[in-house]
Amino acid sequence: MAFVLVAVVFAVYSNTLSAPFVFDDHSSIRNNISIRELWPPAPAELGGTRGRPVANWSYALNYALGGYSPVGFHLFNTAIHAACALTLFGLVRRTMRQSTRGVTSERAANLFAGATALIWAVHPLHTESVTYLSQRTESLMGFFYLATLYCFARGVDSTGRPAAWLALSVAACYAGMATKETMVTAPVVVLLYDRAFARGDLWLALRTRYRFYAALGSSWLVLASLLSGIASRGAGFSLGVSPLEYALTEACVVLNYLRLSVWPAPLIFDYGDDIVRSLREAWPCCILLLGLATAVLINLVRRPAFGFLLAWPFLLLAPTSSFVPIALRPMAEHRMYLPLAALVVLAVLALRHVVATGRWMIVGLLSIVLGSVAHHRNEAYRDEIRLWRDTVTKRPANSRAHLNLGAAYLNRGQIAAARFHLSQAIALNPRNPEAFVNLGCLAAQSGQFAEALAHFEAALRLNPASTTALYNRGCVLQKTGKLADAGRAFAEALRLNPNYGEAHNNLATVLAAAGRFESAISHYSESLRIAPADAEVHANRADAYRALGKTTDAIADYLTALALRPDMVDIRSKLQALQSVPPK
Repeated sequence: MAFVLVAVVFAVYSNTLSAPFVFDDHSSIRNNISIRELWPPAPAELGGTRGRPVANWSYALNYALGGYSPVGFHLFNTAIHAACALTLFGLVRRTMRQSTRGVTSERAANLFAGATALIWAVHPLHTESVTYLSQRTESLMGFFYLATLYCFARGVDSTGRPAAWLALSVAACYAGMATKETMVTAPVVVLLYDRAFARGDLWLALRTRYRFYAALGSSWLVLASLLSGIASRGAGFSLGVSPLEYALTEACVVLNYLRLSVWPAPLIFDYGDDIVRSLREAWPCCILLLGLATAVLINLVRRPAFGFLLAWPFLLLAPTSSFVPIALRPMAEHRMYLPLAALVVLAVLALRHVVATGRWMIVGLLSIVLGSVAHHRNEAYRDEIRLWRDTVTKRPANSRAHLNLGAAYLNRGQIAAARFHLSQAIALNPRNPEAFVNLGCLAAQSGQFAEALAHFEAALRLNPASTTALYNRGCVLQKTGKLADAGRAFAEALRLNPNYGEAHNNLATVLAAAGRFESAISHYSESLRIAPADAEVHANRADAYRALGKTTDAIADYLTALALRPDMVDIRSKLQALQSVPPK
């Protein structure tokens, strides 16, 4: 069964290996300089791994093994998903054996757990958590969450080394807290699991295992220490959304999650940032959700095991679907990664009770259908334009989707398509600074520098801390000969983001033009610290060394530049000229 689960997972996600970095992958992986050193682990300053050191270290491990090749990152993500499926299989199998105490045979427990893990593993709703590399935070946290429960189940049922298993449960909980904030509910869920399947009584569980629960609860201190700067990650009360508005929005979102669990279509990469502003818009969802919550509470009291399964999705969604706004992305498919597990268990239970014969054939057919849909969905991730075009088609009022599709077209040099979607992004959200930045880049590429500067100024009025607007404004000023103004723009961008490699390079070029070669070399060196394989920066620093008469250093940089880019013909002539001069 374990072999089947692993083989099926890798088969379903076999077409993701060549998928490129998309959207937040660039900040979490590509531009995340903290992953370039495996040890000691460095904290991420920007991107989706800020405050998530375990997830960030996993990216560092990938980088150490294979650099920035997306293949290694995708293999790692798929392996994590396979590990989650195996852990879910073990947890369900052991829970069935423990809760029925010999009534359920080993074979029946294996089949039931295998069916649950298989359907869960191939469900298309997981494609975002597995294929979108930035959402490794979700799947890796999911593994630690399931491992916390599994090790606890082993500990309470072990006759040999219960303390060791309980210690592993605590360790997994700590690791999960350092992976993603939604691990926060794990100690509560373990306690409810204990009541439902082990002790049978909440207070008895607390009294008899108080040391274990004290250790488990102490993991919240780890999480609390990592929550600084959470507003910069798109969460909190300072983003223009009230707790009530967000709760109303999430009432509808949770019901949509449940619908997608049953019928996973359409799947959308980015649902936008639409917020429900009044009860009038959401009252049907609120009434239905209130009814479901009531059913959960009644069953938690009267039928703890069944109530646990009903409560599981709501408890796991609570951190992102209650009152703490994630205003920039109120709905995201990856949040159903773990909640879906209990829904699948309930579905397989229903199948077992309703269908007397042939139910495992139904499970097999359902798995094939779901796996095929997931495999097909992965195709959208294999090209950034395809992914955003799919998103725009399904959510035409999503300003962020138009912005990213326009940026993708701009990177491909498809100017007309880029202009259309960037203009659409601004029409849908006139306060979107990044859309103005991209329109400015488009105008600059066409040589329309005055228009480009106007767009960058508009972006800076909306967001004075936009480093991309400052940097690109500096580039246009540099091209038009206004070097002093360009230098000030680059310097301000670096004040806001000291790890902006391109800004270091361009500021260095401005300084070199002013004859300040020592300062220029300092900034070229910083740029190379951030992007050590940039041949042009090596060549630029070599020019600065040559101007100072530092022949040996200049030759070393020219040689490095040629090794990285053998097609740089002008460097060869400079190198030959220098090599004929005695070194200094």
